[in-house]
Amino acid sequence: MLHTNHLQVENLSKTYRRGVKALNDLSFEAHNGIFGLLGPNGAGKSTLMRTIAGLQEADQGMIHFNGVDILARPQVIRNQLGYLPQDFGVYPGMSTWQLMDHLAILKGIHQSAERNNQIEQLLQHTNLWAYRKKSVSTFSGGMRQRFGVAQALLGNPQLVIVDEPTAGLDPEERNRFLDLLSELGEEKIVILSTHIVEDVRDLCQQVAIIHKGSLVEQGQPDDLIGRIKGKVWRKVLDKNLDFEVLPDQFVLSSRLFAGRRRIHVLADRWPGEDFESVEPGLEDVYFSTFQQTPTYA
Repeated sequence: MLHTNHLQVENLSKTYRRGVKALNDLSFEAHNGIFGLLGPNGAGKSTLMRTIAGLQEADQGMIHFNGVDILARPQVIRNQLGYLPQDFGVYPGMSTWQLMDHLAILKGIHQSAERNNQIEQLLQHTNLWAYRKKSVSTFSGGMRQRFGVAQALLGNPQLVIVDEPTAGLDPEERNRFLDLLSELGEEKIVILSTHIVEDVRDLCQQVAIIHKGSLVEQGQPDDLIGRIKGKVWRKVLDKNLDFEVLPDQFVLSSRLFAGRRRIHVLADRWPGEDFESVEPGLEDVYFSTFQQTPTYA
C-alpha cells in the first residue's frame, strides 16, 4: 500500500529588499499526484519553491510536510526532497555515472552497493542507461532534464519539485519528460512550477494559479474550466482591424491564426455580431484570473 504524503502551506509571505513582495499570505495543500503551479514570470513561483525546499526563509507563515513543521526543522524536508531547479550546473569532465555517484554520496548514500543499485535503476527509468559513460555536458536539453529527474530521485524522496522544466524542449522531448513526471506522481507529491499552461492541462490533478505573490485560483482543472463554461466567446477578424472592448467584457487572449486574429472574450452574455460560443480551456481560465490586457501574439 502506497504512503500518502501531505504538504500544507499556510499564510506564507516573503518580501525582498525595496519592498518587493514575492509571496503574499499564500496557502494551499497538496497530496500524492502532480500539483501544477501556474503563473507568469515573476509571479513568485520560484520563491515559493525555494522556500519549500529550505533554500531560503519566509517572513511569516508555516509549511508542514507529513505533519512536521519544515520551516522550524528544514533538515526533515531536505532528507525527503528531490529538487530540479530551472538551471543546474554539471561538471564537464564527469560521465553520467560518475556525476550520479558523486551526487548520491552528497545525499548521504554511502554504501557503494546501494548507490550502484539506485543509479542503475534511475538511469534505466529515465532512459539514460545507454549514455552512462557520456558526459552530461554533451546532452540535449531533454536528456539533461531527464538526468535532472534522475539525480532528484536519488534517496527515494517523497516530495519532488520541478521548476520550469520544459522550457526549450522540443515537442518529443517535452512529451517524454511529462510522461516521466506522470509516473512519479503515482507515489509522490510532484510540484510542477511553470508558466506554460499546456504542461499542466492534462497532467495535473490540482492546479494553483499565482499572480503577484498571491494565490488567485485553485482546484481541479475540469472544475476550474467548468466555472467559465458558457462564458467564453470567439471572434475571428482581419489582423489589422480594431476591436472595441465593452465594459462588461474581458479579452482573454488575442493571437494570429492563419493570417487572421482570433479573439477569446469572457462575457456573461453574447458579446455581439460574429461572436460564437466556444468550449473554454485551462488557458482561458488562466487569463481570466488576470485583470490585464493580454499580450498580442
